[in-house]
Amino acid sequence: MAILPDADSELLADIEFVQEDDGRVTARHLASGVASFGDTEAEALRQLADALDSHFGNGEEIDDPQAYLEERDIDVEIDEQPTEYDTETISLTASADSDTQTITPALIAAVARRETDEDIDCFVGRHGLDGLAAALEYADDYVEGTVNHRIAARELDLSPLEAEIVLQALEPVVTKYDFNTT
Repeated sequence: MAILPDADSELLADIEFVQEDDGRVTARHLASGVASFGDTEAEALRQLADALDSHFGNGEEIDDPQAYLEERDIDVEIDEQPTEYDTETISLTASADSDTQTITPALIAAVARRETDEDIDCFVGRHGLDGLAAALEYADDYVEGTVNHRIAARELDLSPLEAEIVLQALEPVVTKYDFNTT
């Protein structure tokens, strides 16, 4: 456990306290940039002292993590090898009226990019999620080189410029997700 500095300590002069919106207090050591938080300034300072001990290498070395945790009645099993998990692909389909749309991980990722990509956001605003799903299919073909932006524009009923913009905006999504398995 870290030792708290005296109230008149020079270290306290280098501490900044910030009252967060959620009511917690953040204590930040200005010289190192190390920060921690607590419900009160005193608790934040105690947490910061521990963090500074670790930051400056004053903590104790743990030779046997499993034994260390067991001494403290913490029930955690530590494996040396990374754990592998098997998952099954899910199929999620949304139906409205007579239209059916399969929700793929790529479509979810593309919709999430609306927050950071103005081109995708504008496209969805103009053509909706169905338009985005269709553009995503053509973006996969575009990345594979089987179609160009003019073919996609004709099939999606877009101008060639709009097709090129959305295909390029969707390229990072389709390179991350394999459409043959989703």
